[in-house]
Amino acid sequence: MATRREVTHRLRAAAIMVCAAALGSAGCATAPPLDNPVSVRRAEVENPVLVSPGQPTAEAYREVFDKVVEVLDDYFELQTPNPYEGRVTTKPRGAPGYEQFWKPGNPDPRQRLLATFQSIRQVATVEIRAGERGGYLVYVVVEKELEDMPRPAQSALGGAVFQEAPTVDRQLEVVGPEITLNRTWFKVGRDYAFEQEILRRIRQCK
Repeated sequence: MATRREVTHRLRAAAIMVCAAALGSAGCATAPPLDNPVSVRRAEVENPVLVSPGQPTAEAYREVFDKVVEVLDDYFELQTPNPYEGRVTTKPRGAPGYEQFWKPGNPDPRQRLLATFQSIRQVATVEIRAGERGGYLVYVVVEKELEDMPRPAQSALGGAVFQEAPTVDRQLEVVGPEITLNRTWFKVGRDYAFEQEILRRIRQCK
């Protein structure tokens, strides 16, 4: 029975072939982001964004906090939320590529293409603070992390006759809080498009 990692590699390989076929038939044409199928430029949302304007109250804060948790929970597995801290953090999640077209949370088509060919994951942090003129300021940061690998998985380049690694990659993938098995990740910047998507949804807080 195929392991989870083998299935992921097969889906990624299939996506690569589909992308190559599409580029070959359509030249340099690009598709709009899957999270925003209508190719319309939206106004950028300020980060931090002001929500629930007016005199801060315990009820208004709880409403903002619950909205933040609700939005992040649609994309990530959360660390235990603490409303008294005014901060919500998530556990790392694999950034979806084109082989996971049904999975939201990668609205930039270029970033989704990169996630198709590379192992990238995302981590989000949201801070909630009272505004100087009322309401609450919600600051969203989504960090991208790239897996440090000596060469792409299942790559045959560099082997003249014999491959150094077995044909089937059976490395175990441990799912848990900040636990990896022989895997190293390093930060490669922020995902501003994903931050904007989260900010737009949080701004809808009534």
